[in-house]
Amino acid sequence: MFNHEPVISIKSSEALVVVLLLISGISYGMIKLELVPHIPVVLGVTALLVYGLIKRVEMSELEKGMIDGAKAGLGAVMIFFFIGMLVSSWMAAGTIPTLIYLAFELVTGKWFYAIVFIVTSVVGLSIGSSLTTAAVIGVAFMAVAEALGLSLAITAGAVVSGAFLGDKMSPLSDTTVLASTTVQADLFEHIKNMSWTTVPAFFISLTLFAGLSPKIGSADFDRLDELQAVLQDMNLVHWYSLIPFFLIALLAFKKISSILTLSIGTVSGMAISMVITEKSEWGSLPGMLFSGYRSQSGNEQLDSLLSRGGIESMLFSVSLVLLALSMGGLLFKLGILPALLRGVSDSLEKVPVLISSAAASAIGINILIGEQYLSILLTGNTFAEKFKIAGLKPKNLSRVLEDAGTVINPLVPWSVCGVFLAGVLGVDTLEYLPFAFFCLLSPILTLTAGFTGMTLSRIERKAAA
Repeated sequence: MFNHEPVISIKSSEALVVVLLLISGISYGMIKLELVPHIPVVLGVTALLVYGLIKRVEMSELEKGMIDGAKAGLGAVMIFFFIGMLVSSWMAAGTIPTLIYLAFELVTGKWFYAIVFIVTSVVGLSIGSSLTTAAVIGVAFMAVAEALGLSLAITAGAVVSGAFLGDKMSPLSDTTVLASTTVQADLFEHIKNMSWTTVPAFFISLTLFAGLSPKIGSADFDRLDELQAVLQDMNLVHWYSLIPFFLIALLAFKKISSILTLSIGTVSGMAISMVITEKSEWGSLPGMLFSGYRSQSGNEQLDSLLSRGGIESMLFSVSLVLLALSMGGLLFKLGILPALLRGVSDSLEKVPVLISSAAASAIGINILIGEQYLSILLTGNTFAEKFKIAGLKPKNLSRVLEDAGTVINPLVPWSVCGVFLAGVLGVDTLEYLPFAFFCLLSPILTLTAGFTGMTLSRIERKAAA
């Protein structure tokens, strides 16, 4: 994490100007010029280096800030690599193809996007991992959408909404535990309190996805039947292919380390792939963990859906995450982010302003640094005492941390979750953003609670003796 001290102290107003210019430049490069995200972020890093030199900060200090920032993402990088290997091994083992086959079975004449949202919500809640849910169940539904010619952007929005709803409300989720422990709120009280904003967001999102779902004709079902037949002909649909999926669900329930869980999932997938793969081809299986699974069914559409995974597929995401976190390290080293947080926390009196400021802080850190854990930790530590002074229980703040922190990360193109999801789902972050209804509604509902006072829990003051 960013635990180093800034080398200079600047005014909050100056920090705000720098941040606005930085965000404007990155946004212009990505949206208007349609550049690969790496380039605007690199230019942002360069601009911060120039700013630091103008402020007479030693280059060695600036480099240290960048390195410290990148170090904060090494845990996420390892997760990316292990998920890349998991996806390729599960393709070869038939785990994901079997899930795709079953996803085809779930498709009805209508409500497709709503079904995607519900299923990913349940799976996300069960295993407590939004990224794993998206990489496995999400990929399956994206395959269905592509096969039917449906909107990939809306499907991805439904996947992201469901995966992060499940992650946010699961006691197995690291962000849920982090949000509650950061502000010293009881975990299950925290989850229960989040239902005030999560349940309405769920039903509104479900209604929107149901309304957007097209009616699927008989010709589309014929196409699905053909793809199901090809999957069976490829010898990739077996009941035992689902063993790795249930295995990692069990390990997640037992709160086993993510790295160990993903490793066991990969090893079990490789073992099953040896059962369904000709012995003469066993030698090619280890290399698949790096380069990904390559389908050769002869069906062009299905081959494009199944040819995925591997460490190599994660390199685009990893490079962007490291660049974005390096930029975050510079924002800390130059005192820009601390100045912004200080300026916000020093001007809080009324509860609506307090709630909205905490939400803005969590959202802002996600945008500036692209790291959801830091949005929770920094905002939680900055505002915890302010909430107590305002007479609000800690679970109010922990809810804000999730509603405006956890679920916002996948909406930022250069964030850890944003770049990962764009990679595995094959849809740019800005394309699925308008349809990630749950993620968009959560901060709106938490702000509504702050301004109306509804669902806020207050500390009971003891009467004076």
